Amino acid sequence: MIKAPRSAALAAVLAAGSLVLAACGGGGESDPNELRLWHYEAPESAMGVAWSQAIEEFKKTHPGVTVKFEEKGFEQIQKTAPMVLNSKDAPDVMEYNKGNATAGMLSRQGLLEDMTSEVTRRGWDRLLSPNVQVTAKYNAKGTMGGDKWFGVPNYAEYLQVYYNKDLFEQHGVKVPATYAELVAAMDAFVKKNVVPLTNAGAEYMAHQFVYQLALDRADRPWVDAFQRYTSKANLTDPAWTYGAATFADWVKKGYVSRSSVGIKAEDAGVAFMSGKFPMMFSGSWWFGRVAKEAKFEWETSVWPGAKLTPGSGGNLWVVPKGSKNKKLAYDFIDITMKKHIQNTLGNAGGIPVAADAAAITNPKAKKLIEDFNTLARNNSLAYYPDWPVAAFYDRWVAEVQKLMNGSATPAQALGAVQRAYDDGLPN
Repeated sequence: MIKAPRSAALAAVLAAGSLVLAACGGGGESDPNELRLWHYEAPESAMGVAWSQAIEEFKKTHPGVTVKFEEKGFEQIQKTAPMVLNSKDAPDVMEYNKGNATAGMLSRQGLLEDMTSEVTRRGWDRLLSPNVQVTAKYNAKGTMGGDKWFGVPNYAEYLQVYYNKDLFEQHGVKVPATYAELVAAMDAFVKKNVVPLTNAGAEYMAHQFVYQLALDRADRPWVDAFQRYTSKANLTDPAWTYGAATFADWVKKGYVSRSSVGIKAEDAGVAFMSGKFPMMFSGSWWFGRVAKEAKFEWETSVWPGAKLTPGSGGNLWVVPKGSKNKKLAYDFIDITMKKHIQNTLGNAGGIPVAADAAAITNPKAKKLIEDFNTLARNNSLAYYPDWPVAAFYDRWVAEVQKLMNGSATPAQALGAVQRAYDDGLPN
């Protein structure tokens, strides 16, 4: 997704600008003893904690090499990457969003280094499950699932339901284990004048409801047609129609507040963490913040009854074509894949791809990771609805807002999404 993804919540905080944590040398001058690194993870996030540890280890294993790190805003990198990577100011290694419309587009434009030989030589491919590898590999058209590696994820992510157990207990409602129980729980809360689900109509949360509901009526070939162009995708088919119509019905029933149409993800997440809503359906990227900020008893689960759910490998470490020190870049990526760094990431609330399971000591973190591993093992990761084509995210937001406020029918909203999809397909 376009946070993607990583944390769209963090993206909202950082989009206004970048926080330079270590001043970057001017003019893109080449220095063989310098690694220029960009990423957009907050220092207290799971990835931020793990990558800070990786930077310190890199310094110890590369005496005499200076790490010049800049923390960039997510939106800043999204909007300027093609321009920056085509200039002398390109970093040596950077975090970038995965998917056809992002990493795939840059690979097609020749702005990213083909890392295939390095991935094989260093054994990174052996650490990543096939389902996670899909978003790191692209073909000549920039479509994910190709034959060449243009990035490497060292964490993973997926959507799950966060439950405020105190509110469930207070109102005498059972935490659901099936979809039928989810609907029954929402009905019970509505009868008590409690809105069950937090939501952000102005950003990714709303259209991810539509996607998950559509996935409940879909299968793997359906996902591959939509995401990877394996066959013609029909975004007005019964699965999509069910997803859009059901979400619109949820708004009418009060499962989701109509007033959330203009809410952003950060505000929706904060509202859940402050105890105002029984449930939040959103990414694992919220896990660390919920653990830190929520003052109530909580738990998580995969969407009840889901055989497919949004998720993927995490954002990618990419090496720009214009990187001056590619070997140093690969050395840094290699450190982030080391087991002890992965263990740190897992214990900090992230989903590592190569950790020692016995080293993850937090019970909630262990469940988070186990649930992801089950999804990956069952080929259940369905990526994100805004990935297939460029500028798709904005179209999804606009059309689902219309669904919420009643200015478009499901057929009208999906028709507009179909047109944007068809217009964006690669030639």
